[in-house]
Amino acid sequence: MAPETALTNQALPELISLAGQTAIVTGGALGIGNSIVRRLHEAGANVVISDPEASRHELVAELTQTRPGSAIATHTDVSDADSVEAMAAAANDTFGGVDILVNNAGIYPAMPLLEMDPDLFRRVIDINLVGLFLCTQTVAKGMVKAGRGGKIVNITSIDALHPSMAGLSHYDSSKHGAWGFTKASALELAPHNIRVNAIAPGGITTHGTQGMDQSMISQFEAMIPMGRMGQGDEIALAALFLASDMSSYMTGSQVVIDGGRLLR
Repeated sequence: MAPETALTNQALPELISLAGQTAIVTGGALGIGNSIVRRLHEAGANVVISDPEASRHELVAELTQTRPGSAIATHTDVSDADSVEAMAAAANDTFGGVDILVNNAGIYPAMPLLEMDPDLFRRVIDINLVGLFLCTQTVAKGMVKAGRGGKIVNITSIDALHPSMAGLSHYDSSKHGAWGFTKASALELAPHNIRVNAIAPGGITTHGTQGMDQSMISQFEAMIPMGRMGQGDEIALAALFLASDMSSYMTGSQVVIDGGRLLR
């Protein structure tokens, strides 16, 4: 059994500090991922921004202005094992290992069940669930080999618990799987001092939701008790909590951040 850690003796700045640690954030260029990258970097972590979006380079340039050499970008398809291996190798070669993995990459192209092409269903599962498995397995192997533990944060969804709207049967399937995988991997990785937790966002304003039908967004927003959509930084703050020693006795848990949406 791992020894008990005396975190009660640490001051708050020490508990939340990620100085000297390295984090990979998949889908880190835009939206929630971008916000998470910024908060982890602010807390002192070196960051690997894993994303096929070209804007990943702009974010690296911005972050390294304040702390040179503290961020790199990788063009990663999380559904491809070789691409994921290359992502992990870049983190190891540049920063000497990975301490934090945030599995944020995901897609949610709305499509009614009766009109859905099987290829679209498979694509969503491949990115949202197979990608989660590939990234977790690859990075966890490195964490186990390094022997210093680690933290894995999976971005699931309130759809992992209850459907939020029609047209997301593929997405909901992937997110139910992601929540199940979070618990199963937490159980297996706990003996290696690797904590695995999840965040289940509700409606969050991102580049993706801005491109959705606005009447659909308005209907969703009307069902949120707090009366508004969430912001990416409100998810990023929870990710920082789960990536830091603030959550030292948490594993296999899911934090719901939805403005009360699941209350209705």
